[in-house]
Amino acid sequence: MDGFDSRDGIVVLAATNRAEILDNALLRPGRFDRQVLVDRPDGTGRHAILQVHARKVKLAGDVDLEYVARRTPGMVGADLENVLNEAALLAARSEKSEVGMTELHAAIDRVVVGLERKNRLVNTKERRIVAFHEAGHAIVAELAPSAEPVHKVSIVPRGLAALGYMQQTPEDRNLLQEDELMDRLSVLLGGRAAEHLAFGKFSTGAANDLERATSLARRMVCEFGMSSTIGPVAFQSNDSRGRRTGDNGSGDWSEEATGRIESEVESLLNRAFDRAIDILSHRRAVLDGMAEALLAQGSLEREEFLALLGEAA
Repeated sequence: MDGFDSRDGIVVLAATNRAEILDNALLRPGRFDRQVLVDRPDGTGRHAILQVHARKVKLAGDVDLEYVARRTPGMVGADLENVLNEAALLAARSEKSEVGMTELHAAIDRVVVGLERKNRLVNTKERRIVAFHEAGHAIVAELAPSAEPVHKVSIVPRGLAALGYMQQTPEDRNLLQEDELMDRLSVLLGGRAAEHLAFGKFSTGAANDLERATSLARRMVCEFGMSSTIGPVAFQSNDSRGRRTGDNGSGDWSEEATGRIESEVESLLNRAFDRAIDILSHRRAVLDGMAEALLAQGSLEREEFLALLGEAA
């Protein structure tokens, strides 16, 4: 790459999904003169991509590709093409000549959460726990001021491990403020809070929620400086392999600082959990009714969910 005569007319192109692990020697001046970042498409980009792939599919009159684009944040072109292909297969199995919003919603669920596992046996006790857990997530998500609106709540098992799920309709965001991150922590802990209120004890179903909440709280303290106790200090640093040392333990800071970080992370999580408990305690009848509805129907779309939530929304 560095020794060709400029008259040879050779152009070297390369692409990678892991730019952070490239050898620095490869990126020295004279090797690649231009570096172009191709990010994941935003809502407008996803809408345009969907319009391209939709040319091969006969769509019903009720299809709103702009809404589908809003429901698919983070997806790239291949993902969006897969959604349309899945929707077409579902329509064909139902002997429909057109793909409608019903098929598109089901296809997004398949791509995001996984295949429905109707043959997976879940006993009555576990279904009840899952129903309260997902209802708790959904109620906190809808009532937290800056949380994203709830699209669907379900206790139908999907994928390899999901016994239930709550889907939101997120926006494409580049910046989040402290209160918005605290809302996200409360939503993540809403399922655990609902279990505590309904049964007086916790289950193992909140393991992934706790992992995600702890990771977010640690980033708030270590990366974003969102701790009044510790202050505007960044504890996250990258080692030679690109690993963030703050993720797995202390880096170049004292044991005393590590203890303060862990204490502040614990404080943030406790505040978020107490807030989720407060929201659900004031709407205990709504929580019970929503859990019973999930046990009876299996899932709730947004309109049904809001009807149960009533004036609390």
